[in-house]
Amino acid sequence: MKNLMPFLVFVILSSFVLGAKPVSLFNGKDLSGWRKANYVVEDGTIVCKGGNLVSEKEYSNYVFEFEFLLPPGGNNGLGIHYPGKGDAAYAGMELQILDNSHKRYAKLKDYQYHGSLYTLAAAKRGHLKPVGEWNRQKVTVNGPLIKVELNGTEILSADLDEINQAKPKHKGAKRRSGHICFCGHGAPVKFRNITILELPEGK
Repeated sequence: MKNLMPFLVFVILSSFVLGAKPVSLFNGKDLSGWRKANYVVEDGTIVCKGGNLVSEKEYSNYVFEFEFLLPPGGNNGLGIHYPGKGDAAYAGMELQILDNSHKRYAKLKDYQYHGSLYTLAAAKRGHLKPVGEWNRQKVTVNGPLIKVELNGTEILSADLDEINQAKPKHKGAKRRSGHICFCGHGAPVKFRNITILELPEGK
C-alpha cells in the first residue's frame, strides 16, 4: 500500500489542477481585488505610476500568469508572499520585471536580471521580447519551489529550502504565504490578462 501512495497523490493533484480553472485578477475596467495604489487602468491595461499594487487576498500555492509590456529601461517586480508592509524584496520576495537590455543596467548582478529572485537566485537570460512588445510570464509557487516561465521558456527554478540554508538572513524567503504585488519603481510598465490558479498544499 505504501508504494501506491506517491502515485495516488500524483493522481489527486493532477485531477485538481486539470479540473480547476484560473481566476481572473483583473477585469480590464478597474482595480477591484487590489488595494488602491498609484496605478491606473488605461485601455484595458494596468499602468504603473509608482509604488506597490497589492492583492487584497493572500495566497500560498498557485500558478500566477500575466502579460507585461516594458518601456525602455522599464523596472518593476512581482512580489510574492508579501506580508503587506515593508520592502517586498525582503519582507517577502521579489521577482524582477526589467528591461535589462537598457544601457543603464549594463552592470547588473546576476540576480538582478529579469525573472530573477532578487538577491536570492539568478534567472536565465535572453528570452524577453524586444521593448514595446508584450511578454507572457507564468510563475508557479508550490511550497518551497518557485518556477518562472517567460514566453514559454523556463528561466528560473528555485528551491527556497536550499536558499534558506545558503542565505539564512533573508526573512522573506522563509515565508510560505502572503499577498501578491506589483512593485513599481517609477516606470510606466503595463500589465494585462492577470490570472491565478490556486494549488493544493505544497510540500
